[in-house]
Amino acid sequence: MASQVIGIDLGGTAIKLGRFEADGSCLGSLQVPTPQPATPKAVLAAMADAIAQLAPDVKSLEAIGVGLPGPVDAAGRISKIAINLRDWREVPLADWLEEKTGKPVILANDANCAGLGEAWLGAGRSFKNVIMLTLGTGVGGAIILNGELFVGPRGAAGELGLITLNPDGPPCNSGNRGSLEQYASVQAVRRETGMEPAAVAKKAIAGDTEALAYWEQYGRRLGAGLASLIYVLTPEAVVLGGGISAGADLFLPSVWGEIERRVLPSSREGLQIVTAELGNRAGACGAARLAFQTFEV
Repeated sequence: MASQVIGIDLGGTAIKLGRFEADGSCLGSLQVPTPQPATPKAVLAAMADAIAQLAPDVKSLEAIGVGLPGPVDAAGRISKIAINLRDWREVPLADWLEEKTGKPVILANDANCAGLGEAWLGAGRSFKNVIMLTLGTGVGGAIILNGELFVGPRGAAGELGLITLNPDGPPCNSGNRGSLEQYASVQAVRRETGMEPAAVAKKAIAGDTEALAYWEQYGRRLGAGLASLIYVLTPEAVVLGGGISAGADLFLPSVWGEIERRVLPSSREGLQIVTAELGNRAGACGAARLAFQTFEV
């Protein structure tokens, strides 16, 4: 029997799981509600139960990967803090889940898992070196180098949305000011337009000049932020995910215009900007990929 792993994406409202073979075949998937309140022990119990449902023949499993909404330690063992989950600080989730299942476990940030998933089975699958930006409530990021997730020596690399775009801009929860997140997130669109991104997109598609001008400005800012990342990493592709990416046709022309103005041709040769393909499956796919790579199964 081919090696199999389970990838888990832990969110504030749902826990999504997928059972995968090394070639990317998904043998089954499952979604269960995140316990409320989402305390560590309650989430652990829900995960263990869901794993048992998805893989009753647990002996066939080689490993488990878990994506979490927050930072983990460099070894991928401890969830340092999880956004929107109660009492999550320094939670040794890998140890706990290994005790429950008898299988090796690796943890990672959910945006990193989404990027790895897109690089494995989604929009980035044709490339070895990819960066992903998730344009959602915040702006998350992931760096894939030579097909593998890069998180740096302490596990904290890849916070691409927190780079500085305007040193005098709006304050950011990170302590920065004028970060890319403050200009490219759902919260930024709400702050600047008083509307949800989908509503601004709908107005632009209908020909509203103010909405069209807003998306042009949005693209210029995003392009300026990407220019810095491209100079540092020279990726083959940038994958744009998150809810705002659904309206990419409205702002990609100005993104490209900004990149072409700011980035030397030698640093962007062959560059592609693509939109994510896996939707809310990306996190579980990437967590599974991380398990395959970490434990070499």
